[in-house]
Amino acid sequence: MAEKKPNFLLIVADDLGFSDLGAFGGEIDTPHLDALALAGMRFTDFHSAPACSPTRAMLMTGADPHVAGIGSMLEVAAPGFAGAPGYEGHLNDRVVTVAELLRDAGYRTLLSGKWHLGDTAESRPHARGFERSFAFMPAGGSHYGLGEVNRFATVESVYEEDGRVVTELPADFYSSDYFADRLVDYLAEDGERPFFAYLPFTAPHWPLQAPEAEIAKYRGRYDDGPSVLRERRLARMTALGLCPADVVPHPVVTREPEWTAMSAEERAVSARCMEVYAAMVDRMDQAVGRVIAALRASGRLDDTLILFLSDNGAEGAVVEAMPIFGPIIADRIRQHYDNSLANIGTASSCVWYGARWAQAATAPSRLQKSFTAEGGIRVVGFASGAGVTQRGAIGRAFTTAMDVAPTLLDLAGVSHPGPAGGVAAMRGRSMAPWLGGMAESVHPADTETGWELFGRRAIRKGDWKALWLPVPAGSGGWQLYDLASDPGEIRDRSADKPTILAELVAAWERYVQEVGVAPGPVSVFELEGTEII
Repeated sequence: MAEKKPNFLLIVADDLGFSDLGAFGGEIDTPHLDALALAGMRFTDFHSAPACSPTRAMLMTGADPHVAGIGSMLEVAAPGFAGAPGYEGHLNDRVVTVAELLRDAGYRTLLSGKWHLGDTAESRPHARGFERSFAFMPAGGSHYGLGEVNRFATVESVYEEDGRVVTELPADFYSSDYFADRLVDYLAEDGERPFFAYLPFTAPHWPLQAPEAEIAKYRGRYDDGPSVLRERRLARMTALGLCPADVVPHPVVTREPEWTAMSAEERAVSARCMEVYAAMVDRMDQAVGRVIAALRASGRLDDTLILFLSDNGAEGAVVEAMPIFGPIIADRIRQHYDNSLANIGTASSCVWYGARWAQAATAPSRLQKSFTAEGGIRVVGFASGAGVTQRGAIGRAFTTAMDVAPTLLDLAGVSHPGPAGGVAAMRGRSMAPWLGGMAESVHPADTETGWELFGRRAIRKGDWKALWLPVPAGSGGWQLYDLASDPGEIRDRSADKPTILAELVAAWERYVQEVGVAPGPVSVFELEGTEII
């Protein structure tokens, strides 16, 4: 009798902070995700790309995003930039997806949620391996259906099912609810074949919108401001063993005013935005609960490996201050949306919560989404279910989103074709031995891992990390950090460890050559004078 293949459920939250879930130190009600996390292995050194679509390319291919075609987010491309190889803005033909390989091996491949990996005929979900798919195609948009908010302007959201544009959605549509319910429908269509189910939520990505019942649960919860929340989260993370007791968190980096310097009205609006954010996370957790309940009822839960992660660190951008696009966004929001206190969180509002709340969630790490500092790339993640014997454990090994595809293929007994098959090799490694208690790490100690987005750079080898950020976020030169003793990236060791820095800079140059990092400005964030903190 053939060995039974495991099922896979990959859940991705959009812009979720490291400590937002209860199992990771948060105060938001997330009982379903907490139960999964606490029954499995929570990761403390899991890394993504600095932003969403590059991470999704890593997940789907096991390759570096510069190889896979998502070397940058072309929504913010610099004027005149044309997509170079690796910067096509969609999954290219140099890579094969885990969905394609699992489908060819007999798996049902299912997607319900955000795609953001291209809308060309060759890069849509059905063309890249998904038998069934309900996909939100762009970067972001209204959580209430076919509204106007999309990416960095007020244009129509786009949904597709199995490659066909969806023109009507239910009157009670809410993104997290519908994504989960549609996936449950897909799972019920065939209970015989093993499945790979991909559930990438758009929550809690801005615009911050949630049902009133959930928002009401958090009224007044954040009236003390983000600094108090940051302290509470850090204390809880320490108590849970997720953070060293002697950790020194990186100071908050932002031009936003301190809580005490804001007017009462400004504080009320800011706290309401955080209340809505919490409500979005809460509602997403409820949606996950329905998927888990359906798997349990069908008898398939025990045979399913569940992987959960955020696609990057918490989003702290003040979107209206973005280079080039910011003034356009601000003007359109004034024309089309009602962001009065009483209306925040509804379908007719369009708000975000800013850097101070974001860095409360990324602490003790430095900065937030879009940066190659740890706050942008060290993300919440866990594995639970089939194949995870380290139950209730905290996994401290270095891992990345590129390790997900190799893990699924390994457990499914499916080989990756690699260069001999005409596609790029995976840079990730299988986590299966580590999750199964047969290995203490995923990557060899001499592994060199690089990151680059918007001209922001980082390279890591072991616990040493070299970081290059432009002024004012960084020094405008290479800085060196020992993450084992300094997870907050506070103490620059470049002066007293010049040999290690030189080794890492050389590793960076190898990385640039291997993956094809573009030498010139690709995005508006790389243009002089446009750094936004």
